[in-house]
Amino acid sequence: MGQGNMQGLVARLRSWQRQRVLRRAALPEPLWRRTIEALPLLHGLDDTELQRLRELATLFLHHKEIHSVADLAVDEAMRVTLAAQAALPILNLGIDWYRGWTTIVLYPGDFIARHRYRDELGLEHEEEAAMAGEAWEQGPVVLSWADVADSGRLDGFNVVIHEFAHKLDMLNGEPNGYPPLHRDMRADDWAEAFSKAFADLEARIERGDESLPLDPYAAEEPAEFFSVASEAFFELPGNLRQDYPEVYRQLAAFYRQDPAARLSGRPGWL
Repeated sequence: MGQGNMQGLVARLRSWQRQRVLRRAALPEPLWRRTIEALPLLHGLDDTELQRLRELATLFLHHKEIHSVADLAVDEAMRVTLAAQAALPILNLGIDWYRGWTTIVLYPGDFIARHRYRDELGLEHEEEAAMAGEAWEQGPVVLSWADVADSGRLDGFNVVIHEFAHKLDMLNGEPNGYPPLHRDMRADDWAEAFSKAFADLEARIERGDESLPLDPYAAEEPAEFFSVASEAFFELPGNLRQDYPEVYRQLAAFYRQDPAARLSGRPGWL
């Protein structure tokens, strides 16, 4: 059997397996409708997009294991709320963009993360920080359920999108704000748009500007800028398009979506 025939056979087998999962693990219609209604983030999606989102959420819950800690009881409504938001960034990319890892850990609220690192002198340090989310390279995504529940309100905060943007960033190595781009995208355009916006945000913070276009955490490093910008892209797309139009254009090309156009009919939207 030739390579082309083998690839075709593998593709058909994977398609059959996914259709089987979608038939056997379909999300209950009433629960899915309640989830969509409760998440303004998903308002504006048309029927075709909502169906695709539902399929991706189903596949997501099939392929990923959700574990809770600290006596957090996770019910099906919580699982679907998480999956629906996680599926949005890959709506036009596909479930394979979340490949290479399987586990999600849910805490009731913020958790303490401990990290060790070496400084430029070779000295080892350990630091602790309270966090709402964390993504490990080739490892789990750790989330605070309280922050997951607060996400999706179109206020610029979305811990699910933030951490899953890190996972997309990690597809080609350590997170650095440069995920694997599509063939019709130019690396130079991406680098120019993000480096200029990053420098602008740093300058505004340095000046002490009270009104910032993004959460100041975005200025920590390029990887955080990409994830925070991704939050803004889906949660406050009109604002991001106005403040950093080139960043918006690059994210629209990467995610294959235009949420500013999708949400433009909402009252008060830019």
